[in-house]
Amino acid sequence: MEREVRAKGTAVLVTIGEFARSSRLSAKALRRYDELGLLRPALVDPVNGYRYYDGTQVGTARLVAWLRRIGMPLAGIKEVVALDAGAAAAAIRAYWAQVEAETAARRDLAAFLVDHLAAEEVEMSQVMDRGSLGTLGIRYAAQSDQGAVRATNQDAAFAGARLLAVADGFGERGAGASTAAIDALKPVARSAVPAAELLNALEDAADQAARAVRDAVAGSGAPDESGTTLTAMVWTGSQLGLVHIGDSRAYLLRGGELFRITHDHSLVQSMIDDGSLTEEEAASHPQRALLLKALGGGSGQDGPARADVQLREARPGDRYLLCSDGLSAVVDGTELSGALGAADGPDTAVRELVALAHAAGGPDNVACVVADVVAL
Repeated sequence: MEREVRAKGTAVLVTIGEFARSSRLSAKALRRYDELGLLRPALVDPVNGYRYYDGTQVGTARLVAWLRRIGMPLAGIKEVVALDAGAAAAAIRAYWAQVEAETAARRDLAAFLVDHLAAEEVEMSQVMDRGSLGTLGIRYAAQSDQGAVRATNQDAAFAGARLLAVADGFGERGAGASTAAIDALKPVARSAVPAAELLNALEDAADQAARAVRDAVAGSGAPDESGTTLTAMVWTGSQLGLVHIGDSRAYLLRGGELFRITHDHSLVQSMIDDGSLTEEEAASHPQRALLLKALGGGSGQDGPARADVQLREARPGDRYLLCSDGLSAVVDGTELSGALGAADGPDTAVRELVALAHAAGGPDNVACVVADVVAL
């Protein structure tokens, strides 16, 4: 059989075997990618079915091979190879940022499980020590505000004895999505979940929230464009379980210092992480609202997105802030820290924070929850 044929004028087409060697893809893989419409041959012999490829396809084939090596799903590869170079680079950057975020979440979970299983006696001792401080509780307040510009409010906020949550809806049915996400967590919060079971309960609750949001946006005509972020904490009496997806945030004020304890699932955050964008540049980036992960649609992920879950030890004197980007995008960390530190209680704090968002122009809906950990 000839290794080369002439077709399409002067273009030289090569056999699948020769093309496999040039592209570093197996003939089996090439046949599979043809079936999927990912990498079509330039010519298929109508008599014997032999596949022939144009030499100009080698670059695309090698890109497919490299993307497979970094673990990108075939559906994602099909989208990337159809883009121009700049857009393809952005898509790969976004994919890898999502991989790194998910890896970090798994690493945190693995570290927790190792500590939990390898140091049971130490943990019990710590629990006994905490018991000597007396029972811990939380005091809390929540507020959701339309802002000064938006015609409707798609943010939701909730604070109760066991659940603290904010959600920032987007799209045609964003308001319903944000409400559905928080409502899905309430059954978990109503039951007294033992600290040892909290991690499993959070995973189940996050899955339930994802299903509730999909149901809430179904039938909108454009379900892929409606969804919500979700940042929530479930209180057990000694620990706080955190569920997080999107670019709403959770902060901890401890010892007078403010810490952000969530990681944004957004394009600009991925660019900050890889060093291609500074925090200052991110604030004015035209795609600063583009999410890599959210509940519902419009976030660009393949398949259902999974929320990050983690456990946090509570200490008397801790003050937590959960907020949508309607606050964090316009009020910087210094102002947040100052307002949280000066407020005499959660009610005062949420009012002051919403006022700061309005003073900055109130360009978006605002949702915030403030909770204090106290010794009862």
